[in-house]
Amino acid sequence: CLAIAGFEGTEEDTALRREGAAVVLRESGGTCAGEEPGRRWADGRYSAPYLRDSLLDAGAFVETLETAAYWSRLPRLHAAVREALTATLTGAGTPPLVMCHISHVYENGASLYFTVVSAQGDDPVAHWSRAKRAASEAILAAGGTISHHHGVGTDHRDWYVEEAGSLGVAALRAVKRRLDPAGVLSPGVLLPAE
Repeated sequence: CLAIAGFEGTEEDTALRREGAAVVLRESGGTCAGEEPGRRWADGRYSAPYLRDSLLDAGAFVETLETAAYWSRLPRLHAAVREALTATLTGAGTPPLVMCHISHVYENGASLYFTVVSAQGDDPVAHWSRAKRAASEAILAAGGTISHHHGVGTDHRDWYVEEAGSLGVAALRAVKRRLDPAGVLSPGVLLPAE
């Protein structure tokens, strides 16, 4: 298990924070690996799309999705999404590779970021649509939020409406009517048209 922590502020502030984090880590039975893992992550973090393109060219399907929840819900959420993705992406006897990491942590919860690799199948769009639908249903059933840092958009809109509930949707529609009376700002993206 690897956690990469970055600290902002003055040199003195960040040195104090790094030392405090190292103490907590040692007291918890961990080992501080220094700054090198963070540097390697920063150097390679934008190379994934290039790898994805090569995998797609080779006939593999690659996609990501993310969610977030309170700490107490994360184990169940992880299991539910993993199960939904595995069940819908297994085809021709080839199980998918479903990976997950925690991309953001907070006092009260964290974000789970899933990366999936599987066979493309005859129709990659339908292949992913089935998996995305199953994963989205699993996210809501397990108490996760339909999106974390990628935003809602049309891909998540229907599940966002379910997550927000009728009162939440009514409040958002009222805000949109007030701030965007002509309806020119992203019509039908966050909420379906009335």
